[in-house]
Amino acid sequence: MSGVPPAPTPLLPETVRRLAAWCAVVLLVTAVLAVVVWLCTVFRTVVTPVLLAVLGTALLGPMHRRLVRLRVNRSLAAALTCLAVVAVVGGASYIVVLALIETGDQIVDSLRRAGESLAEHFGALGTSLEDVAKNSKDLLAKFGGTAASGVVAGLSVVGTVIATALLALVLIFFFLRDSDRAVGTLRALVPSRSGDLMEAMGRRAFEAVEGFMRGTSFVALVDGVLIGAGLLVLRVPGALGLAALVFVTAYIPYLGAILSGAVAVLVALADRGWAIGLWALGLVLLVQMIEGYVLQPVVQSRTVQMHPAVVMLAITAGASVAGILGMLLAVPLTAAAFGVVSELRTRYAAGTAPGPVGPA
Repeated sequence: MSGVPPAPTPLLPETVRRLAAWCAVVLLVTAVLAVVVWLCTVFRTVVTPVLLAVLGTALLGPMHRRLVRLRVNRSLAAALTCLAVVAVVGGASYIVVLALIETGDQIVDSLRRAGESLAEHFGALGTSLEDVAKNSKDLLAKFGGTAASGVVAGLSVVGTVIATALLALVLIFFFLRDSDRAVGTLRALVPSRSGDLMEAMGRRAFEAVEGFMRGTSFVALVDGVLIGAGLLVLRVPGALGLAALVFVTAYIPYLGAILSGAVAVLVALADRGWAIGLWALGLVLLVQMIEGYVLQPVVQSRTVQMHPAVVMLAITAGASVAGILGMLLAVPLTAAAFGVVSELRTRYAAGTAPGPVGPA
């Protein structure tokens, strides 16, 4: 008989212990994410321009790299890139805002008339739509009156927006100029053994955000141009404003296309009748088919692929945390998270894969 005592029998089976370990990991990650979200909401004045700068850097990175390859000084290349984005974004914002201001009342009136028309045929559904249109117009009127009477509050909001945009622009300049030092900075913040992993995770996350921003901007431009041109051909009132609305809402995947398409169809229905309304519906569906079967595969090939349900949940969570800004930032941040998870899964699978079996 051997003097070695038998190994104690574990209290729980191996499967249960593994499940408990994974549950502990999920709870820990959830707690960390909750703390991060809470800190972001507390320091949103600082976090917002930083996130906008990261997205802007991802979108403008190719232009900066092209200038650097042409032997332009990195600081000068970053400055030229920022000036270009100011010119393009400023001009586009002016066109979009001007189009929405000129056609906003017309669009709201068209929605009200569409609600009245639908109320005659569908009862409560149309009445609800009519109420939404009336409330929207009342809200705009009240907002205008409040802004006119409360100049200080209005200037405060405008000042905050301008300050956020300027800070984001300055951060974009520094992020572009010092992008070659990002890897070294990231490696300096972590232990030497984790340097390769952190670099790979950072690259994968940034590539996901870069692919999403570039692809979504292209999709938004194509959607806005196609739907705007179609509405002009159909002689729908406020076509330019509706095209601007399509362009802006395209940065909110799935939900933005549904909302802007519905508004365009209802405006066409109210002002041009059922026939033109059906033509507008066909136009919106055709553009969405082009986006879904031609454009979106190009976007997804440049970034991580996410299930539509995940995208919708991310948009909902972003809206609950930070409103419209959260809806715009939710998907690219989720894409970055998926990129990190994909890199970890790839490395874990490579590390646990069985090696070649030698000869018997």
